[in-house]
Amino acid sequence: MKKQFLLLTFLLLNTTLSFAQAPSEKELIQLSLEKWQWMSDKNVEKLKDLFDDKAKFVHMSGTWKKEEELNIIASGSIWYRKATVKDTAVEFFGNTAIVWNRITLDAVVREQVVVTEFTVTEVYHKQDTGWKMLNLTFSSVRDTHQIKH
Repeated sequence: MKKQFLLLTFLLLNTTLSFAQAPSEKELIQLSLEKWQWMSDKNVEKLKDLFDDKAKFVHMSGTWKKEEELNIIASGSIWYRKATVKDTAVEFFGNTAIVWNRITLDAVVREQVVVTEFTVTEVYHKQDTGWKMLNLTFSSVRDTHQIKH
């Protein structure tokens, strides 16, 4: 009886720990929202920690790597003033997560105020130190565009 109790306790603890370690949609949605705020605040220190060293950024005017994205944000050549998130979908593939955000982006690009509708695709990978962003892609869409859940 004592062995069965210990076995059952072990199995329950193991199952609980497995669920506790599983990534959650809420965790990724919160991280994505924080990222938008850090971009708005030009907080390149937080973004430097979030972006993987090999990350790629796809914009309407080109594709570049981490250092260029951080320089663009720090210099204000693109100022992500406010991202209004209208919808979010998250999917997990092992230690990889994809976050789709349907946003209206209020930005200043080369001193021009622009408001653009985007679906933004963010790819994250869970590493020992936490989630790292591997990719951020802006896709210009119509205001009626919807993310299929």
